[in-house]
Amino acid sequence: MTHIADYRETFLNYLEEKIVLTEPKSLYEPIVYILQLGGKRLRPVLTLMTAEIFGTSHTKALDAALAVEVFHNFSLVHDDIMDDAPLRRGKKTVHEKWDINTGILSGDAMLILAYQLFENYEGKTFRSLAELFSKTAIEVCEGQQYDIDFETRNDVTIPQYLKMIEYKTAVLVGAAMKMGAIVAEASETDAEGIYDFGRNLGLAFQLQDDYLDAYGDPETFGKQVGGDIIENKKTYLYLKAYENSSADNQESLQHLFSIQPEDTTEKVAAVMKIFSESNAPEAIKEAIEAYTKKAFAVLKTLNIGDKEKQLLQAFGEQLMNRTV
Repeated sequence: MTHIADYRETFLNYLEEKIVLTEPKSLYEPIVYILQLGGKRLRPVLTLMTAEIFGTSHTKALDAALAVEVFHNFSLVHDDIMDDAPLRRGKKTVHEKWDINTGILSGDAMLILAYQLFENYEGKTFRSLAELFSKTAIEVCEGQQYDIDFETRNDVTIPQYLKMIEYKTAVLVGAAMKMGAIVAEASETDAEGIYDFGRNLGLAFQLQDDYLDAYGDPETFGKQVGGDIIENKKTYLYLKAYENSSADNQESLQHLFSIQPEDTTEKVAAVMKIFSESNAPEAIKEAIEAYTKKAFAVLKTLNIGDKEKQLLQAFGEQLMNRTV
């Protein structure tokens, strides 16, 4: 069984080999830039790991892993445009470094490149990967639209928010793992099981991201801390705070999430104070733990060895203790 760091190194070497600067440079330079910015490489590592867990060399899953990573970064390029985000992984976003038109077109090219990578698989494997990818891609778009819609709504519920992050983030984590299972020709039951493991882990991962957005260290988190508050995003923290607050604090939250002052310092501080008073940080930590436990419960149903189950559990525990 390969170590997680080795999966990442193998993937990064493959990424460097496959994603090269070509003409026209104005199209491909932003693609190379975003793909080389770093990041956790969570999804491709999970694809490689899953292929090997189900008895196939992880090298056979490299194209599927690269497709997942290219698609993920495509979505980030376009999300950053929609959010007008200045930073991604501590560096300028593509539309800030170049311009919006470049970000749109280079992002479009990344989506097509992701699909092209599945052409390296034959017959049934190609079809299964392409079907899963298409289903996942449209769900990610639906999740992004929910996210945008929620910014201007005052009636978002916690179940609605959880559905949004499931589509926007968690389904791609689940798909990354199922792709590894598909390449390994695992049974449909095991492929669905590993998908559910990844989906629940993805939900916990996104809730952890919500927590770190407000309470993380900007030096390690790599994004603007308080960005969700500045953008009026009604995350789990906001929804729990609103649910647990007095009428006065509810009114204050609604007001704060309806304005976009030039200097956001006071707004962020006021929101954080209400978050703390309502025990929202504790509530989100409980939710993170609950989804992590759901993911681990799935492991018991998979037709894999104890060593492989322990590896997946260790990976999940590592994700939940992250600061980046």
